[in-house]
Amino acid sequence: MAYNILADNQDAEEVVSDTLHRAWEAIPPKKPEFFGAYLFKIARNLSLKRWRAAGAAKRGGSQADLLLSELGDAIPLNETVEDRFEYSETVKAINDCLRGMGATNRVVFVRRYFFGDSISDLCNQFYFSESKIKSILYRARLNLRGHLEKEGVII
Repeated sequence: MAYNILADNQDAEEVVSDTLHRAWEAIPPKKPEFFGAYLFKIARNLSLKRWRAAGAAKRGGSQADLLLSELGDAIPLNETVEDRFEYSETVKAINDCLRGMGATNRVVFVRRYFFGDSISDLCNQFYFSESKIKSILYRARLNLRGHLEKEGVII
């Protein structure tokens, strides 16, 4: 996942190392219920932070720009402290929408936009054609946008 976001082996290895270090420092006071998900979230956040700091232009092979642009029309960006409550409501609405999707569509969506899997990787994982994967993702984005609008999330 870190490599999918950063497109650089050395940066991805540093993210893994930083993830383990942060987990080591944070675990004694708070014990996560799902340790793998806890580590993954730390790694994902560190990867995105590193990607933003480096600048998308310097990381020409990264999929992060593409992923964010695909989701840009469906999910509003949260940039200020005042938006935290709205952000948590948006997260709840996204989770509700994901729960309403069929299992395959949900997994394809999450693999693409959370794990950063490429279209070709998804084709290989699910034995679907590229057009079918793109169609699933397009419909899922439309569904998400409609659900968020229905919930009153300003896009």
